[in-house]
Amino acid sequence: MKIGIYPGTFDPVTIGHVDIIKRALKVVDKLIVGVAKETYKDNMFDLSMRTKLVLGELDVLPNGDGKRVEVKPFEGLLVDFAKHEKANILIRGLRAVSDFEYEFQMAAINTKLYPDMETVFLTASEATHFISSRFVKQIAKLGGDISAFVSPRVAQELKTYFEVNP
Repeated sequence: MKIGIYPGTFDPVTIGHVDIIKRALKVVDKLIVGVAKETYKDNMFDLSMRTKLVLGELDVLPNGDGKRVEVKPFEGLLVDFAKHEKANILIRGLRAVSDFEYEFQMAAINTKLYPDMETVFLTASEATHFISSRFVKQIAKLGGDISAFVSPRVAQELKTYFEVNP
């Protein structure tokens, strides 16, 4: 069985992330979306909320594919999480050429730490390659329209967050 892990902070989850999830299901039998606790980023939403938001996006997956996806928070090394979940494929999305060098280095390190796991890069689709969580947060903070980048559910959570945390 091909078990994939798609890790990230998902702060917040965007339509670009959902696109990668949909496409990853063409490559794996089961997909675990790993929501990372520890990151070098300053997360806006806590781990629980980020996990909840990703879970809420699974209802848009076609043909009941949501049943093949699990969303799990994790902490520590990604390879340890992958071993624990018996995952053998790591899914990574690439938006631009600038992402490749970093992701290529991470793939090499992960292979050294966990040789049984292969990294599969999925390039962002033409419709989503420019979307980043960082830009979505900036636009939302300034009161801009983010409806083309996130689901209505996520947009509402961002609006609520910035009403409380201007």
